Amino acid sequence: MTEGRATFPIEPWSLTEVGLDHASLGVHESVFALANGHIGMRGSFDEGEPVVVPGTYLNGFYEERPLPYAEAGYGYPEQGQTVVNVTDGKLIRLLVKDSPLDLNYGEILEHRRTLDLRAGVLRRITEWRSPGGRSVRVTSTRLVSLARRSIAAIEYQVEVIDDLGDLYVALQSDLLANEVGHGDSDDPRAAANLSRPLQAEFSVGRGRRAVLVHQTARSRLRMAAGMDHVVEIPDSSTEDILANGDLARYTLAARIPPGGSLKLVKFLAYGWSSRRSGAALRDQVEAALATAKLAGFDRLMREQRDLLDQHWDEADVEIEGDDELQQAVRVGMFHVLQAGLRGERQPIPAKGLTGPGYDGHTFWDTETYVLPVLTYTAPEAARDALRWRHSILELARERARVLGLRGAVFPWRTIRGEETSGYWPAGTAAFHINADIADAVVRYLNATGDDDFDRDFGAELLIETARLWASLGHFDTEHGFRIDGVTGPDEYTAVVDNNVFTNLMAQRNLREAARAVTRQPDVAGRLQVSADEVEVWLRAAALMAVPYDTQRGVHMQSDAFTHHEEWDFAATPTENYPLLLHYPYFEIYRKQVVKQADLVMALHLRGDAFTLDEKIANFAYYEARTTRDSSLSASQQGVVAAETGHLDLAYDYWAEVALTDLQNLHHNSGHGLHIASLAGGWTVAVAGFGGMRDHDGALTFAPRLPGRLTRLRFRMVYRGRKLVVSVTPTTVTYRLVDGDPLEIRHHGRQVIVDHADLVLDIPPAPQVEPVTQPPGCEPRRRLRAGTPPLEHRTVSELH
Repeated sequence: MTEGRATFPIEPWSLTEVGLDHASLGVHESVFALANGHIGMRGSFDEGEPVVVPGTYLNGFYEERPLPYAEAGYGYPEQGQTVVNVTDGKLIRLLVKDSPLDLNYGEILEHRRTLDLRAGVLRRITEWRSPGGRSVRVTSTRLVSLARRSIAAIEYQVEVIDDLGDLYVALQSDLLANEVGHGDSDDPRAAANLSRPLQAEFSVGRGRRAVLVHQTARSRLRMAAGMDHVVEIPDSSTEDILANGDLARYTLAARIPPGGSLKLVKFLAYGWSSRRSGAALRDQVEAALATAKLAGFDRLMREQRDLLDQHWDEADVEIEGDDELQQAVRVGMFHVLQAGLRGERQPIPAKGLTGPGYDGHTFWDTETYVLPVLTYTAPEAARDALRWRHSILELARERARVLGLRGAVFPWRTIRGEETSGYWPAGTAAFHINADIADAVVRYLNATGDDDFDRDFGAELLIETARLWASLGHFDTEHGFRIDGVTGPDEYTAVVDNNVFTNLMAQRNLREAARAVTRQPDVAGRLQVSADEVEVWLRAAALMAVPYDTQRGVHMQSDAFTHHEEWDFAATPTENYPLLLHYPYFEIYRKQVVKQADLVMALHLRGDAFTLDEKIANFAYYEARTTRDSSLSASQQGVVAAETGHLDLAYDYWAEVALTDLQNLHHNSGHGLHIASLAGGWTVAVAGFGGMRDHDGALTFAPRLPGRLTRLRFRMVYRGRKLVVSVTPTTVTYRLVDGDPLEIRHHGRQVIVDHADLVLDIPPAPQVEPVTQPPGCEPRRRLRAGTPPLEHRTVSELH
């Protein structure tokens, strides 16, 4: 798939496509995707053509495929899982006299599409002259409901804008299964090809309503898609409906006089299940359609706007001094909300529901990048995502038993809960995902005080993840508690001993599990947690090995890392990035070269384990060795750069994070958006320049602005309160909009925030020497007209 670089006018609350750019069509389909955590619809055209990837997705709905190995080994996963492009309900084809509306043909007089971040809809207006000379204006508004989990809707209107007499048109509103895909499968980030994954069970069509029911062959999942219509038509019209196998079609033909119009509202409903019958799913979809049609399109629009008004009131980030960044951060936050709001015990995939990239899998991205945003802006969505982790706990326990370990081993990549990573050094060995999940549990509990969640889900997750560390590590008389043979976030340093990030996150996991046992004795009793077991956890945490190089004055990313041979960056051509596609792994593994922030991430998430001087020294050392061959890196580097006094560098990383997809910086946004990177737009704002930390349940801030900005204001929710933080170059103002007074720390000083403005001075940043990156690995500068692109990573950006 060849992907161009999209361009958008800078607007504070919307994202607009002006004209048609075929080179960036796939990127537009991703950034214009609408979703609610259950349904995802890519921003392909209503008429179906032109298109790159026409995807429609249901969260958790997948097909299985075998994972082949040249040499199999014990514990290797046998089945892969791939997200399915389900029945497409977006299609509304228009025939103007005898010419189908297709923007590849005829003459485009005007074309504009806008993603409205306040209304939560995709609007479109196209004026088109057919090859036969007739001119029409087509307007549509597409909505995937954030308030009604199973509902989407499209309002589609055709107007005659010429004076050549009556115009005969036909609309074909479709449900289409087993849609033929487009693009290519050469990129390792793309999904596996599935040939006709949906098997038709039955279909029904009557009046203006139709339902198709399908089932997958291997995973045996069943889905239903339904449509119903309301029309406003001229006097002269005919209509028909058919439903058969993979296609249901409602056809409306009409004669429109000059200046007249035809309007169709299409209501869509989706449902899937691994257990329910086809008839039950059909009934569920038909009932959802009936209530949506009764409510009407205008009410669905009001519900969407009301929900988003409340969300932005609690979560907005306002930036003064950089309008482009303002737009990008809001677009990112909107897509993060769409990815998880109505997931309801389903995972949040790395691409959300915006495309088939990474086969629709969920990784550690969810807990480490996405849930911190949702915890402080939409906590119910964070709760649902963590409940999904709890729902697959038995599969994680079974995986631990297969590996000869105790507790739970959560999968590195999955859709349903089984491990599906066929490359064990970067999959099974990346045990840190257990501690990442525990960290997200603790953050959610501290931010919400949700005792019911702690009792029913959280404590059990903490205990079973802690058991993994106690059995994976071992006590050594010389080096304390060691965790050997693991892979940290940096996949260029695989299967190592005592990865600092892993060990420090495991340390927190062990301590928090011990606290959970005290809080929830009934849960501990059910899980047969003994006092001796808790004592082992606490002893392991106290003696956790944290490698440090006294000669260089920095922490080792893992044992002996700083003693490895340096990578020769000067002799590495820019076209040889990413390294993993141009050098053998054994060459990469034994050198001091870092794919993505690893120890630097520990400086953020376990910042309580380091002094400021240690952070400054560590950041400088690892900045010079990090290639950032992953979109996951820049946000963490941005946060730590801000804390260690490199404010302008942090600002550059912030821009890269927020604009990753809007400028297609990794050349793969057509496969779907980088949800973790988009979450980083909030993270660098709040944790970077806001200096927000939440160690041990204490909410602290240490704000500082880069030189480019005049003000940064952000909102967040914390234990039922709405907090607003407004930062200028010299002062910060804290204020509660709602809730009881709140104790926080500002640059180490304990203060109480209430409903009055609390204005405090900002101390100067630490004075530090500039840091350097490997040649060609500097932050990607924002692209301007005429600026040559950085072709640094043109092929792959893998986890």
